[in-house]
Amino acid sequence: MKHIIILGDGMADHAVARLGGKTLLQYADTPYMNRLACEGRTGRLMTIPDGFLPGSEVANTAILGYDLNKVYEGRGPLEAASIGYDMQPDDLALRCNIIELENGRIKNHHGGHLKTEEGDVLIKYLNDKLGNDRIRFITGIQYRHLLIIKGGNKHIVCAPPHDHPNEEWRPLLVKSEEGWTDRHDGDRMTAQETADLVNDLILHSQQLLMEHPFNQGRAEKANSIWPWSGGYRPSMKTLQELFPQIHSGSCISAVDLIRGIGHYAGLDVVKVPGATGLSDTNYEGKAQAAIDALRHQDFVFLHLEASDEAGHDGDLELKLRTIDYLDRRIVKPIFEEVSTWNEPVCIAVLPDHPTPVEIRTHVKEPVPFLIWYRGIEPDNVQTYDEVSCVEGAYGMLHLNEFMETFMSIE
Repeated sequence: MKHIIILGDGMADHAVARLGGKTLLQYADTPYMNRLACEGRTGRLMTIPDGFLPGSEVANTAILGYDLNKVYEGRGPLEAASIGYDMQPDDLALRCNIIELENGRIKNHHGGHLKTEEGDVLIKYLNDKLGNDRIRFITGIQYRHLLIIKGGNKHIVCAPPHDHPNEEWRPLLVKSEEGWTDRHDGDRMTAQETADLVNDLILHSQQLLMEHPFNQGRAEKANSIWPWSGGYRPSMKTLQELFPQIHSGSCISAVDLIRGIGHYAGLDVVKVPGATGLSDTNYEGKAQAAIDALRHQDFVFLHLEASDEAGHDGDLELKLRTIDYLDRRIVKPIFEEVSTWNEPVCIAVLPDHPTPVEIRTHVKEPVPFLIWYRGIEPDNVQTYDEVSCVEGAYGMLHLNEFMETFMSIE
């Protein structure tokens, strides 16, 4: 049995009055996900452990079967692996967004949906102006980049910018963790010294970015960095070590942190031309890449980011379109292809967390999932959505129970 997980990042949502009290999954026209739910089995999954914020790095790592208390080091180290930066033992790696501030508030977390080539120009400029033997800025994808601090202390509190739209930014500046203010972590600087350094970089970046020609005459400004989710080099077993059924596998995503998880999980990281992480991504190319990988591998993790971005922007119509695209341009071609193969393929579809359009941030709530393979005994659920899956045969699973259940299907 081969296995593929199709993950729509942030796809789950709340009931919306504008949709007659339905969630987006209930309202959307999703004939292929509904078919798989009707012919398969469903349930709900809690993807966020106690004590963790509902970030995609946490949820996706848990979905793949890892104990976050043992392996979690934040987004920064995952994205470092994705872009090919080999972290050194004394490195602190932080995700470094380029964001837009307006009237003292966080207007958006993406600087006006920067293109990678635009972000590259700005990050190289900042590295030239602010980088030194201790500090380095490294280009990632679009607005998502990397800040490396040699000797930095990870025990700092950083606010994910996508969790704070329209909020004042100054109260969200970096602080030391309680109990770590004056403490060193081994030979590293104290947590307060690290927080002060990061805040100083944020303030200097604002002056430098507003002076950059890119922002002159541009309606949406990319006018501040916002570092967050820092950590040291993680220690993770591969999926092949955790699940002997997996001999080889691939991770397909446009997002650095997901690619980084795939790298540490021992998966081949497949980069699809035209994959953007937005609604204009190359859906057909990603579906074909997944089919091609399944022909010669046991396991595929296929990640789509677009619904999450639409949720953060509070764009109801766009998020509905991304759900429709995932159904018709991802689930349909994969299902229609693998259902004809002699070797059976087990398909799972789920989000990592909800990103409700009306609050524009992640929430720590269960997500619906479906599992389908040829010959599975179906439950009584007829549609795939947050409400119907409450009645699913799998009930409520937690964390690594999903992967253990999924990989037990042979």
